[in-house]
Amino acid sequence: MGKRYESLDSTHVDFISNQKLFFVATAMKDGSINLSPKGMDSFRIIDTTRILWLNLTGSGNETATHLQFDKRMTIMFCAFEGKPLILRLYGEARAFHERDSFWKEHIGQFPEIAGSRQLVEMKIKLVQTSCGMGVPLMDYKAERNMLNIWAEKKGTKGLIEYMGLKNANSLDGLPTGIFDEKS
Repeated sequence: MGKRYESLDSTHVDFISNQKLFFVATAMKDGSINLSPKGMDSFRIIDTTRILWLNLTGSGNETATHLQFDKRMTIMFCAFEGKPLILRLYGEARAFHERDSFWKEHIGQFPEIAGSRQLVEMKIKLVQTSCGMGVPLMDYKAERNMLNIWAEKKGTKGLIEYMGLKNANSLDGLPTGIFDEKS
């Protein structure tokens, strides 16, 4: 059943590298809890205790808001094919924007994707695995390209306008920091 680790080991890294989908959860002391599915080529393991995730423009920007107030983040992977497994990464994270030097130093690890809005770095405090026997088996067909097409069609100016309308404040009305000065 469930096991705990202080860092990623080679079996965890192999498992993560084969996953097409992961889930990100954040929360503040009060307000809405956010849980979002993520995909595409947006996840990197830096070392056994640190990951990077490229956050793309979406209908909200809860993760960025939450991380300004509470650095806790959980990332979960589930095996939908093969041997059952759930792998969770617990840690503290920070969001970086295009204006930040961290972004400039690390964005090259990802393909160019229209609508990229934050790099999230998480320092892993705990890795936990559990059986995953209740997770259904599903076949992977392909990545969806609709987000790329939408973001490319909007262009830089259109994305900035969209982010101003949809990504500048959280569901709870708090600022996301997307247009703040250099952090």
